[in-house]
Amino acid sequence: MMFNRLDQAKSLTSNQIKIIAAAIIGDMLEFFDYYLIGFVLAFIIKPWHLTFGQSAIILLSSGVGAILGAFIWGRLADVYGRRKVFIATVVNFSLASGILAFTPENGWWFLSAFRFFVGFGVGGLYCVDLPLVQEFVPARMRGFIGGLVTVFIPLGVMIASSFAAFTTDVIGWRGLFLIGVIPALFTLLIRAWVPESPHWLLSQGRAEEARKSLAWALKIPPSDLRLPNKAPKQDVAPWSDLFRYPKSLAVSFMASIGAQTAAYGIGLWAPTLFVLQLGVTPAYAAYLFLWVKLSGIIGRIAFAWLSDAIGRRNAGMLAGFGGAIMIAAAGLLHNGYVHGISLLWLFIVVADFFYDGGFAIIGPYLSEVWPTRLRTTGMGASYGFGGIGKIIGPLGLAMIVGSSNMITPKATIDAIGPSFAYFTAWMILCGCAFLFFGFETGKQTIVAIDEELGDKVVVPKVVVPLGE
Repeated sequence: MMFNRLDQAKSLTSNQIKIIAAAIIGDMLEFFDYYLIGFVLAFIIKPWHLTFGQSAIILLSSGVGAILGAFIWGRLADVYGRRKVFIATVVNFSLASGILAFTPENGWWFLSAFRFFVGFGVGGLYCVDLPLVQEFVPARMRGFIGGLVTVFIPLGVMIASSFAAFTTDVIGWRGLFLIGVIPALFTLLIRAWVPESPHWLLSQGRAEEARKSLAWALKIPPSDLRLPNKAPKQDVAPWSDLFRYPKSLAVSFMASIGAQTAAYGIGLWAPTLFVLQLGVTPAYAAYLFLWVKLSGIIGRIAFAWLSDAIGRRNAGMLAGFGGAIMIAAAGLLHNGYVHGISLLWLFIVVADFFYDGGFAIIGPYLSEVWPTRLRTTGMGASYGFGGIGKIIGPLGLAMIVGSSNMITPKATIDAIGPSFAYFTAWMILCGCAFLFFGFETGKQTIVAIDEELGDKVVVPKVVVPLGE
């Protein structure tokens, strides 16, 4: 039917590029806000005399918020639409970040409370914009485009690193948070560039609106798209329907928690570890972290291409097992130097290529393994479950490396080994998820995936040549 025209397209229109650009900018800005705390904490830990418990609460509060945000916003996007929730999540995390500029002195409780709301918005946006983009692009491009949306997320972290390294002396750490309110203005761009998903509109029985949305994206007259004979509104699927898809549940939940535990644990801790183990200043640690995230960007580009070149399942295994090997090397050789270069830093840089780059596979895949009526609900549930990694990642490292203070743990350098073994195990879990439960979704239309999952769809499956 009308989606046949979308999947036969050999190139993207300027309107489709606008939708993709909006998602890229949104993800980049949300992770700029999310990762600011990793650098702010390095500046306030000593002046505020924060205890281990207080530091842990500050770092982990956003992780708790992201878990709930992914579940709730993901569900709302299936009920009320992708576009409305996209806008709401941006307003959520940007305003919460801006409020943090008014944190009172020694107000760790205030910092923790609004970091929760930053995480709540961040967890939601990621579960909405990826499915939205995937529902507007041809099947043959969905893997690369989905991965491309995630490529610039590390750039948001690099921007945060740059501000922390070069502007904190001028604007202070409160100024960093004040800058975080700027993404709220991005909602104006979303309203101008992003229509509602045609797949979601059709599932609501709004066939004519779906046709207009898709026609706008393809830059053709709506009359060129043939409406389905029947497009009844589908009932809202209950949460329990997620369990009708056991393989989707297993691969998405395992891959998500494995990768997020390692990525967020090492990511939030790396600047502090560089300060402690390399004896550098917080500002120089932020500079070193720029190279880590640059590796992540290169990794995401590579895995975005690999998702179509070798398939989602093979690329996912490479990300999981490759990341595990590099993290293990960082732990085993943490005390070594080669030509004055720390092997701890070097292997974290290379590991980030795999575990961070792997999100170019994992993120889009969390959406692809669910049928349309449960797409954002399933992605939100799996990403939210994986968000537990935002807690057990940094907390696990804290418990192993230090027992009394998060930033200056009373532990020897040898304690780094077992802590990185902890993260290695999580990346092995991620690789095993794809190995044992993964199934290939590459180059299949969304309608075909729905039918393969045994889900009832409102349009017939059309065989589209996708090889050219």
